[in-house]
Amino acid sequence: MTDRQIRLADDAPHLLVVDDDRRIRELLKKYLADNGFRVTTAQDAAQARSRLEGLAFDLIVLDVMMPGESGVTFATRLRVTSDVPVLMLTARTEAENRIEGLEAGADDYLPKPFEPRELLLRIRTILKRANTRPQPKKQVTFGDLTFDIERGILTRNDTPVRLTTRETDLMTLFARAAGRALPREELTGGDPDISDRAVDVQINRLRRKIEPNPKDPRYLRTIRGEGYMFICD
Repeated sequence: MTDRQIRLADDAPHLLVVDDDRRIRELLKKYLADNGFRVTTAQDAAQARSRLEGLAFDLIVLDVMMPGESGVTFATRLRVTSDVPVLMLTARTEAENRIEGLEAGADDYLPKPFEPRELLLRIRTILKRANTRPQPKKQVTFGDLTFDIERGILTRNDTPVRLTTRETDLMTLFARAAGRALPREELTGGDPDISDRAVDVQINRLRRKIEPNPKDPRYLRTIRGEGYMFICD
């Protein structure tokens, strides 16, 4: 392989294929690699999450029906901290199932069985669309506070403000959706064990760390009938 070919391979979009069927994983890996992509595979949501901790991906090809954590639940939780595009694959073709996947944060939805060429076309379309999107903010400033979205660090006049893991997840979600009301169910991160009441308690704790007057919130506002909205500078 020449130096130029090595550079092209290194620059190729990196895809993560998540499917519990080993045969499908290997077929997709070979087909996509033959068409110019770098490909990493995972057999379930847990392994996919581990891959994401150590590698950066341009797109995830995600099977919906997996044992344990489903693709829909995985995508919902992923959207709390990441904007990586997701293409869902599923044998379920009902409109309700497609809507469920899109509401979880998927960029597109491809029913099984599918033509490999159609998968390739959809992947390229999603990547092209992603490359033309405005780049997300890396940090937000509000009052004397700054939140670094990529590192999950909150500072007040350059002094770190300690956040719990859950508070960091909430700040990341709010910062990415600044100016938009987020319903409580979206703030659970797809965790069925987190109730609406628990979300309210977590919001109140976060307010005590970021608001000059937590009883009269300036940045983290309650939107009646909708949820909460984060306002930054």
